[in-house]
Amino acid sequence: MAEKSETTQSGLWENVKVIIQALLLAVVIRTVFFQPFTIPSGSMMPTLLVGDYLFVNKFSYGYSKYSLPFSPDIFSGRIFASEPKRGDIVVFRFPPNPDIDYIKRLIGLPGDKVQVRNSILYVNDKEVQRVADGVFRADDQYDTGADVPVYRETLDNGVNFDTLDQFPDSRGDNTREFIVPAGHYFMMGDNRDNSADSRFDVGFVPAENLVGRASMIFFSLGNDTSFREIWKWPANLRYDRLFKVVE
Repeated sequence: MAEKSETTQSGLWENVKVIIQALLLAVVIRTVFFQPFTIPSGSMMPTLLVGDYLFVNKFSYGYSKYSLPFSPDIFSGRIFASEPKRGDIVVFRFPPNPDIDYIKRLIGLPGDKVQVRNSILYVNDKEVQRVADGVFRADDQYDTGADVPVYRETLDNGVNFDTLDQFPDSRGDNTREFIVPAGHYFMMGDNRDNSADSRFDVGFVPAENLVGRASMIFFSLGNDTSFREIWKWPANLRYDRLFKVVE
């Protein structure tokens, strides 16, 4: 009996060690490499939709305290830093409240001048090319009941993406000129009329606040379906978005 009890305890301890090792590995992967992120709003439509679950590449721009769980204040700035590119979709900490994650597209680099005039984006006084690219209709709470015009924009580095412009005379369609200070970035949502971004309360985003670059959608549920509602997955899964590279 004693030998059987010792064998049982040994087997239990081995299972505990495996679980601990798996948890440590998960923490390392989440801290150093990839962090899962859920899209909470429609500010990045049509590129990212509510119900998209994606991986954020955390080593794209190096690491700051915001790369670590609970954001411990153990160092300042970034280590192994790498400059993000104009057009990247970036997860960052909201400057007025760093406990909140935001996701937007990087439009302005340090030293850039950014302005929107009559719905047209200008970067360094150059008009960003914009052409009509069909219409968009959301499949969730952001369904307006009508098709929304889509415009394809192309930045000076060749990055191109779709944006929405539902209201041509909204508050964000004519802005002052923003000059991006050193060590900061200017972010905008692809849903230009429904995005809290650097045109408004977000302001310029410090380099330290960058968490990582959105890289791949690994799961997506439409019709405001909760991840916990497994029985609704077959009818509401966006199959065409599974393992889709984010651009």
